[in-house]
Amino acid sequence: MELEGKSAVVVGMARSGVAAAEFLLRRGARVVAADRKPAAELAAEVTRLTEKGARLALGAHDAATFTGADLVVVSPGVPWDLPELVSARGAGVEVIAELELGFRCLAGTVAAITGTKGKSTTTAALGAMLEEAGRDVRVGGNIGQAVTGLVEGSTDETIFVLEVSSFQLEGTEAFHPRVAVFLNLSPDHLDRHPSFEDYARAKARIFRNQTERDWAVVNADDPGVLALARAGRARRLPFHPRLSASAPPEREPAAFFSGDEARLRRDGAVETLFPLSAVRLPGTHLAGDLLAAAAAARLLGAGPAAVESAVRRFTGVEHVLERVAEIGGVAFFNDSKATNVEAARRSIEAFPGPLLVVMGGRYKGGDLHDLAAALAVRGKAVLAIGEAKERIVEALGSVLPVVACASLREAVERAWAEAAPGDTVLLAPACSSFDMFEDYAARGRAFKEEVQRLELKELGAGG
Repeated sequence: MELEGKSAVVVGMARSGVAAAEFLLRRGARVVAADRKPAAELAAEVTRLTEKGARLALGAHDAATFTGADLVVVSPGVPWDLPELVSARGAGVEVIAELELGFRCLAGTVAAITGTKGKSTTTAALGAMLEEAGRDVRVGGNIGQAVTGLVEGSTDETIFVLEVSSFQLEGTEAFHPRVAVFLNLSPDHLDRHPSFEDYARAKARIFRNQTERDWAVVNADDPGVLALARAGRARRLPFHPRLSASAPPEREPAAFFSGDEARLRRDGAVETLFPLSAVRLPGTHLAGDLLAAAAAARLLGAGPAAVESAVRRFTGVEHVLERVAEIGGVAFFNDSKATNVEAARRSIEAFPGPLLVVMGGRYKGGDLHDLAAALAVRGKAVLAIGEAKERIVEALGSVLPVVACASLREAVERAWAEAAPGDTVLLAPACSSFDMFEDYAARGRAFKEEVQRLELKELGAGG
């Protein structure tokens, strides 16, 4: 993609936007870095873009800036129907996602992972498996580094393992993964997408440019995922994430669990991917994520030994069912990335109970009543925070005690006060973080800091 001398507007100055602006500047583009927030509310690296040659347009958007550009690059957090983007498209300006920009400029192969829940675990695990196999692998996208921050120095042998969200995919045109992994589909981001159908269509763009030579690794137990995959042209490899599922018909390629092993059937032969005893992650749904990653790794050339070795070493990713501490026999787990109802349900079901669940934030769709059955069996109390706390009280208050808390600190302290040895305190928000925190990672770090503060307090009391 020729960028030298082009005028480019990058809108949204979070992690991906900054990476895109820096990338464009390195490629000789004339860059305007735009954000509705003033400089005081943005990270220091945004203002430092001026030292590299960018012009800043902060505090408000000017439609003329967008319509006068050759290219507009959109960060994932920016709504695709932003009026200035609509105006730019109307003026014939090409408007693309940061993911699309990175894809057009990279060399190598792309494996992309999407779904409502489990993307980060699957992406990190697939990267670990390919790294164990000795490949030049670069992991990023919606986690870690933005795609444009991974491109430099890539070759035809490089494999990009990318977590891709609906926000990123809706701004793609040429994006073409050799292996696309679609984990599951349930309502999410309905504060951004007009409907569940729009959300699903954005996700389905992962298959849009695949050909008969590519692979789609898809959840065999999710009818929505299967329907979207059938509209694509790639070869399908279904994975069966339930440990108790019976083996699929012998005629079809599949990844599945049998006895105490994860297995892959391809070209009529069956092989073991890894024993369940090698899995170090809590929750059966995370074993399903590893199954999907292992199947994709084999399709990308990683050997069985490398796959199993990586599973044995893999301890998960930060903010996904992350064990934080044990204080006085009470375990604390951080699943701040459980930002929707389905993710929170799976998080809750990963533990036998009794659970004290810290939940809430900015509601973004889904039915909170769907958590009632799991909480009735495992829950001891819910500590509700953020803008959604009253909604949570209304939805779940008839099932178990729900305490509305003014802050995350209060929620952690009240959970600790109610907990007994053998209980688990779990952060499973079922909501986005943007009412109280910059992102889910900031929320997860704040939770861990509150737990560490409790730990120090208890050590002091014990001393």
